[in-house]
Amino acid sequence: MKAKSTALRNVTSTSLIGLGLLFASQASANECELKIAATDAMQFDTKELSVPASCKEVTLTLTHTGTLPKAAMGHNWVLTKAADMSAVATEGMSAGPDAAYVKAGDTRVIAHTPLVGGGESTSITFSTAGMSATEAYQFFCSFPGHWAIMQGSFKLKA
Repeated sequence: MKAKSTALRNVTSTSLIGLGLLFASQASANECELKIAATDAMQFDTKELSVPASCKEVTLTLTHTGTLPKAAMGHNWVLTKAADMSAVATEGMSAGPDAAYVKAGDTRVIAHTPLVGGGESTSITFSTAGMSATEAYQFFCSFPGHWAIMQGSFKLKA
């Protein structure tokens, strides 16, 4: 009887440890997933996004909670070093809506989504390789005229 009880306790303990590891890995994965919303009032719902520096990849989902179409009030999410934001946004305007107002091949752009209109959403997964917890990063909407208002900081937490 004692052997049966010990065996059952070992199986139970092993199962609980396995479940704990499963939930821990899911929690870690969720820390590397971000959501942000944009409105018809040219605003993001947050001014700061962060992920642990241990995230090798980040998945960001952008949702346009407004109703206006992409041509009138399109939004995207662009990530650059803070020092590059203004130039990337200004130069991107000439790229046009089909390129999401991001100049093709611009190496200063770490990641960007396509444009979305009211009621739409999009996701992007990007690598954090080459990024540093000590560097200042900015996210913004590159739709013409939006970036001056629609921006925030992105941080890798050490």
